[in-house]
Amino acid sequence: MLGKLGRTPIILVLLAVLPAIAACRGGNRVDIVAPDGATLATVKVEIADTPQSEELGLMYRNSLAADAGMLFVFAAPAHQVFWMKNTKIPLDMIFADGQRRVIGIVANAEPFSEARLSVPGDSQYVLEVNGGFCRNNGIKAGDRLNFLGFSPAAANQ
Repeated sequence: MLGKLGRTPIILVLLAVLPAIAACRGGNRVDIVAPDGATLATVKVEIADTPQSEELGLMYRNSLAADAGMLFVFAAPAHQVFWMKNTKIPLDMIFADGQRRVIGIVANAEPFSEARLSVPGDSQYVLEVNGGFCRNNGIKAGDRLNFLGFSPAAANQ
């Protein structure tokens, strides 16, 4: 039988683990929706919400789940430029404006490349997913990102 002191560490562990469990159950998701309202894909996202997580991105990872990605949220729309330095897996980069409308896609970005990758126009959001994801799901400019489980204003502000 645990005394009062014995329960404290268990409670602390539960408090630390519960947010991770909640994230796995529903978590942060992005629906990618066509202009006609059809959902093309749903992506479970990690949010790059600190300067360190923005800089690290998906570098050094050996794989990414088929329905997973990383969402970069910027304070305001601007011309965003990415690269693939130290990134082991090919990625599609989906650039969206302040209204979350997809303005362009960089498809199958080459692993380890230091080439500067961008699309014309200003983006406030960039969603990185596995290479080929956009082609496989019919995602293109004009589609829209819908955020579920989080408020984009809370990220990186």
